[in-house]
Amino acid sequence: MFGEISLSPLADMASFSTEGGDIRQSLLALGLLIIVAKLAEGVFRRLHLNSILAYASAGILLGPVLQVLTGWSIQPTGHIDLLLTLGIFIFFFLIGLDEIDISSFVATLRGHYFLAAIVSVLFSLGVSVLVTSGTVLDIGIDLTFQEALALAGILSMSSLGIVAKVLADEGRLREPVGLQIFTVVVIAELLTLLVIGFSIGEHSREFSVSDLLILIGKIAGFAALAWLLSSRVLPPLVGLLQRVIQVPQLSLGLLLGVLFLMVDAAEFFGLHGTLGALLFGASLSGLSYQVRSEMMPGLRSVAEGFFVPLFFASAGLYFSFTFVTMPWWIMAVLALIPLFGNFAGAFLGAYVSRLRVPYAVASGLMGKGVAEIALLLVLRELGIIDEVVFSFLVLVMFCYILLMPSVISFSAARASRSQASQPAPDDIPRGIFRFVLQDITVGDILDRLRPHPQSSMSVRAFTSNWATPHQHDYVVLDDDSVPGILSIGMFRYLPAEAWSRTELGQLVRPDPPVAWLDEHVEDVLQRMTESNLTAIPVLERKSGKFVGALTSYDVLELVLNRGRA
Repeated sequence: MFGEISLSPLADMASFSTEGGDIRQSLLALGLLIIVAKLAEGVFRRLHLNSILAYASAGILLGPVLQVLTGWSIQPTGHIDLLLTLGIFIFFFLIGLDEIDISSFVATLRGHYFLAAIVSVLFSLGVSVLVTSGTVLDIGIDLTFQEALALAGILSMSSLGIVAKVLADEGRLREPVGLQIFTVVVIAELLTLLVIGFSIGEHSREFSVSDLLILIGKIAGFAALAWLLSSRVLPPLVGLLQRVIQVPQLSLGLLLGVLFLMVDAAEFFGLHGTLGALLFGASLSGLSYQVRSEMMPGLRSVAEGFFVPLFFASAGLYFSFTFVTMPWWIMAVLALIPLFGNFAGAFLGAYVSRLRVPYAVASGLMGKGVAEIALLLVLRELGIIDEVVFSFLVLVMFCYILLMPSVISFSAARASRSQASQPAPDDIPRGIFRFVLQDITVGDILDRLRPHPQSSMSVRAFTSNWATPHQHDYVVLDDDSVPGILSIGMFRYLPAEAWSRTELGQLVRPDPPVAWLDEHVEDVLQRMTESNLTAIPVLERKSGKFVGALTSYDVLELVLNRGRA
């Protein structure tokens, strides 16, 4: 007994000393990784290279390269692995917030953009699965079907972040061709991410139709839960708590806390935590611009200044030059066959859906590298792929990041010149525009001099003098008040002989939603989408006076004009 008592403090001290050494090692690694990653970002930006390349290169420099040169390198520790896990969730949360718009996705389900995306995804997935599953060529990675599907999804997915940056930098994001590329990539990325999330979830590894249906139900249920929490519970709760207890950065703390709770809930549902973070971010993307602008700055600062650089730098630490031991033909198969499948599938999808420039859309869907590196790291952590395959595929993604922006830029520029005389597409989902309309208010674009039909006008007079091909809804006035909104679709229920004696006021939709002059256009577009309207009356906030009407075609014209400026 005495011996046990006397040795226990010594053991505790030894344990504390060992733990203290681990902490010091972790702090040294964290400090060097963050400093070198941010410095490398500055250098890479001057060279017009992606910041993700800078972060990963910093990890490779401090890891395998430093090991070869000096025999010493930074090694991932348990503390770094924990921060790396947090970084994965925050990164996919931001992807969902910035790149996924659920309402726009739903709006495209019956359109040719969805057809183009799903043909592209299915074809490229099928080609990649032939490689990863060893069906055609056995490359020796020994994966189950679901594991092969997860890896195939990574090899065939498109990265919206890369595509959006290229199009925005070239001024193409607001042009008709850029909008079409962007729309298809939004849908394709979400479809592929859902496939990958299904494949790496904590469900049975035996693939069956019943498992698939159950998992689809789980994903739908979780998405509904995330939407309910983010749109109905979180914003009013944050507002109430800020008024009551007035704690600095309360919204940031609550957002981070709820994010990790949603990740845990996803794991409970049998989904992977990254899919939970992605769906939670996507559900928050439907919040108003004002609410998101109040809640998100703190998280973005923490993510972009710490978690995202550390995450990709840590991915560089896991990089190994052992991939050179792979046979050359396996390297060729892994790199080239999915590349062929990506382009062929994207071109086929754009062609069968009759998009104007299929080669440009196909090139846009080749943009990748950022989210793919993150997902490859997830597969490595799960033991699905080893460090050899991981390192080679990370190198392949580096090549995509370096080379594909030039290909996308060239294809988009060529397509824009060939389609310069074509009218703008009028079937782009309105939610897509939120990516290019930040900080623009209704007052910035409202045409106050535009006339509007009166409620006493007959349907016959209206169709003869007012109806235009691009507009489906019209704000109808009764002197200076707004009795409602007229939808052209109502005319199909009215006999032709009654058009001359029927007034517009009899057909309008009463008590329509309204927009305010000082509101952000992004928020108004969201309200129009939810109400299935293409026009909305605009009022002055203080007086409630009608000042004009905003239409979705006005917004499209703004987007295109800004792109030409």
